[in-house]
Amino acid sequence: MKLITQPDEGIQPLITAVKRAKRRINIVIFRFDLDDLEDALAAAVKRGVEVVALIANTNSGGEQSLRKLEQRMLKKGITVNRTDEDMVRYHGKVLIVDRRQAFILGFNYTDQDVESRSFGVVVKSTRVVKDLLRLFDSDACRTDYTPRVGELVISPESARSRLYRFLRKTRTTLDIYDPKVADDEMLALLEKKAARGVRIRIIGGLEKKWAKAGFEVQKLRGLRLHVRAIVRDGRRAFIGSQSLRKLELDERREVGIIIRERKVVRKVEKVFNDDWKRATRGGKSR
Repeated sequence: MKLITQPDEGIQPLITAVKRAKRRINIVIFRFDLDDLEDALAAAVKRGVEVVALIANTNSGGEQSLRKLEQRMLKKGITVNRTDEDMVRYHGKVLIVDRRQAFILGFNYTDQDVESRSFGVVVKSTRVVKDLLRLFDSDACRTDYTPRVGELVISPESARSRLYRFLRKTRTTLDIYDPKVADDEMLALLEKKAARGVRIRIIGGLEKKWAKAGFEVQKLRGLRLHVRAIVRDGRRAFIGSQSLRKLELDERREVGIIIRERKVVRKVEKVFNDDWKRATRGGKSR
């Protein structure tokens, strides 16, 4: 497993993977405006790679840009599928290359997101890649999906239960990147952990009614925040597209992963600590 840290690495890891593809690329899109990546996908088609895109039915900016993207991709020989309308959003960001390597991303394929604080992970586990392909096919064909791999955190099917178990095992520290933590069930659990001495730091936002629950909260300074990530006890991590919010846990398609590889966990923790130091220079945590 490999970590991608934004804005440090930009789109080059994605471009490199697409250029190296030999047989098939599956890409799940919520937002997309990266011309270089679009060109790389088109070039892959020209050299005989099957490129299949699953594009969200809508996003908060409306449908017009997504429909234009579909037309551009179709003209370039990319097979285009559109998500169903059964969920509030299809918000996952996944790229799968040659059925062997998967990118699970906290950022969209946009200039704004790759210039923000975000993370992605590159996974080569056969089990994980296979299950992500099942998810892709289920969403493309609009059929039911049941997660089979414990590491994957998929909304709405498994995210709430999987993340609750992940948080419940905390013993000493939780470091959280989240634009706005707001889910009552998750926050009640975190409040209990804080009362037992667990140090909980949040870079991002917190629903106001939980302001006195014993958490330390800071805004990210110097960068836009566009990631959902958690480091537990310095030993495990989560990276994905879902916040600890009811809507994203229960009503949208979101994709994340639990990380056990210590090297990757340590890297996420180091970035968090650096961001925390910068944030606290500007004032006390609230």
